[in-house]
Amino acid sequence: MEFVTGLIQPASKEISELMAPEMDGAQVVVNGAVHTVRDMGEVAFVVLRKREGLLQCVFEEGVTDFPLSKIREGATLEAKGVVRREERAPNGIEVRLQEVTLLSAPADTMPIPIGKWKLNTSLETKLALRPIALRNVRERAKFKIQEGLVRGFRDYLFGQQFTEIHTPKITPKGAEGGANIFKLEYFHKKAELAQSPQLYKQMMVGVYDRVFEVAPVFRAEKHNTKRHLNEYTSMDFEMGYIQNFEDIMGMETGFLQYTMDLLQREYARELKILNVTLPKTDRIPQVRFDEAKRLVSEKYNRPIRNPHDLEPEEETLISRYFQEEYGADFVFVTHYPSKKRPFYAMDDPSDPSVTLSFDLLFNGMEITTGGQRIHDYEMLLDKMKMRGMTTEGMESYLMIFKYGMPPHGGLGIGLERLTMKLLGEENVRETTLFPRDLSRLEP
Repeated sequence: MEFVTGLIQPASKEISELMAPEMDGAQVVVNGAVHTVRDMGEVAFVVLRKREGLLQCVFEEGVTDFPLSKIREGATLEAKGVVRREERAPNGIEVRLQEVTLLSAPADTMPIPIGKWKLNTSLETKLALRPIALRNVRERAKFKIQEGLVRGFRDYLFGQQFTEIHTPKITPKGAEGGANIFKLEYFHKKAELAQSPQLYKQMMVGVYDRVFEVAPVFRAEKHNTKRHLNEYTSMDFEMGYIQNFEDIMGMETGFLQYTMDLLQREYARELKILNVTLPKTDRIPQVRFDEAKRLVSEKYNRPIRNPHDLEPEEETLISRYFQEEYGADFVFVTHYPSKKRPFYAMDDPSDPSVTLSFDLLFNGMEITTGGQRIHDYEMLLDKMKMRGMTTEGMESYLMIFKYGMPPHGGLGIGLERLTMKLLGEENVRETTLFPRDLSRLEP
């Protein structure tokens, strides 16, 4: 009888292991995908793509026991060789190949030159060939940084005693209202794809006080812009026993500070590949919605056309204003009009026409919406009635207020948008692994 007793250590080495000083001159086993081959005659450079980056291997005629003609871009292989220091190689090391075993061979040539530093092709081509385009060094780096954002969010909130939850994405009723809902049949019942985990994360505040989730949300909006998707990843948290909605802004600021430090420490390679300068997060200004509109209207001579919401151009100008006046990369815009916020948003007791809510703008774009929620049962029923809403399908949600809830609030951060602005991309699809929009359902 044989038993599995734990992790089985592979014989092959990873790049970080090969970089250790004591590995110079050692015989090792490595594996990877052939990223590119540079044939120089009697010597060829075979660059392998591995999870930690690129590894340069040297093929020498008469030394390497394998025909170079069979080592094609896209093949995967395992090889034995000797590690040598080489400052001109990626990561300052190379492996001089002795034996090569082909693990798999491509059935066709690469449709795009993924081995080049930058993919000089259209976004449409990159998306159509997404599984292949993502093998490019720069494309890979984008999503490692995105990993760092999610990792920072999780790590920071765990450190603040939050509990991670997983809420349903098939729901009986939308959290945000409006017409942007994907409807579906669910065993002869009407259901919807979740616009937000809002109602469920509020339920869970009554259980754990502080909760968070990283998960997809769905918006059936028929838009085709550079900033919108029909499915995106939302990083949400909700916290109870708050003093006011500024507690929520403070928690987000702490997350941003923690995460930028994490990226600087552990994702420096990817930041360098993409030439990213991390934003400042030590002080984030906050400004009321109406004041923000007035400031940019006066400074940039732009008339206020919509008093109830921010137009994309206004978001850009508000960010520009606070960058010019305070050197700020982020700005909180607070006290949004009640008519433009969901039914659960807490109105300002001193002025019920506005809410105790905010958006966080980053380099000209809203990446976060959050604020304080109504926690009183009768107050919530009154607001729903005032908006002409029915309680049908909302019984489970209303139950939590009927049986007691603390003052609470939270937010949702659009992961792809945050990544987009951090990397200086112009289109949110650049920072979405497999975008879903008005025209794209594949790959």
